[in-house]
Amino acid sequence: MAAEMIDELLTDARERMTKSVDSTQHEFSTVRTGRASPALLDRITVDYYGAMSPLNQLATISAPEARLITVQPYDKSSIKAIEKAINESDVGLNPSNDGNLIRLLVPELTEERRRELVKVVRHLAEEGRVAIRNIRRDVMHDLRELKSTGEMSSDDEHRAEVELQKLTDGKIADLDTALKAKEEEILEI
Repeated sequence: MAAEMIDELLTDARERMTKSVDSTQHEFSTVRTGRASPALLDRITVDYYGAMSPLNQLATISAPEARLITVQPYDKSSIKAIEKAINESDVGLNPSNDGNLIRLLVPELTEERRRELVKVVRHLAEEGRVAIRNIRRDVMHDLRELKSTGEMSSDDEHRAEVELQKLTDGKIADLDTALKAKEEEILEI
């Protein structure tokens, strides 16, 4: 009985930690590097007839070249609203449109801007680590509750805590690997 509950708690922790790592990696993809990527525009929402809609639901976004992103609206009348949303966002790109297509030129990053982006990515990674540690803390609390109610022995609790710590260390290592790769991508000239 105790072994089943421990397995259940550890499986839940593993799934939640994996989601935290995936979420952090997705956040990394929205940070601009020197290359054009449609993911740069993932966080942009457009005021489309009074409703805030994600840009990727209103247009086809592609990166036909290394330094160019194109936005092709499904509805030509929304092009001004899309252009305004891009201008007001924090991506730092200036849109130019020809009435049918919005082009975003991705400029070379300066050394100073690269260092700022590395700081942003490190902050995102730290948020991911905190999320993983919070999951560990929650599961540890559940394990201690099971022990205090007599549903689990001290040995079982200790084994589960060791297993949980290994899991936590592994997920944080995954996050650190992703962080290192993103930093190299940003600093690459």
